Amino acid sequence: MNTMRRTALLLGILFAFFTPAWADEPQRDLPRVTLSAGMHLIQAQVAASFEQRATGLMFRTDMPANEGMLFVFEEPAGQCFWMKNTLLPLTAAFIADDGTIVNLADMKPQTLDSHCSAKPVRYVLEMNQGWFAKRGLKAGAKLGGALFR
Repeated sequence: MNTMRRTALLLGILFAFFTPAWADEPQRDLPRVTLSAGMHLIQAQVAASFEQRATGLMFRTDMPANEGMLFVFEEPAGQCFWMKNTLLPLTAAFIADDGTIVNLADMKPQTLDSHCSAKPVRYVLEMNQGWFAKRGLKAGAKLGGALFR
């Protein structure tokens, strides 16, 4: 098992045992940012704190077609995601500082499978599964937005 996957597993175990009681409700009042993918606009909620990132899109039963969640980390690192308590099938785009999609991962709901970035990234954008594929967006595509340098 590589280091990124071990770290993701350890963090998942810690989160499972130390999740506060408030975390069984979806978070919906996060700040928002508009991103672009070619001619497509994305309204993304921004999860920037540890608690916001840990809860992510858990417990949501729906998400509008052009909305998602952008996870922002303090610095680029290997990022791994899983789907515990997440009810929606999602695709994660692992994104470099300049907005380039490094890799994409389709994720099944309510699983503990680890989905990791192919290289260190600062951003991860989760959208409804199939959103990127339907728009022909793959690794190497560039997203626009004020956060990307």
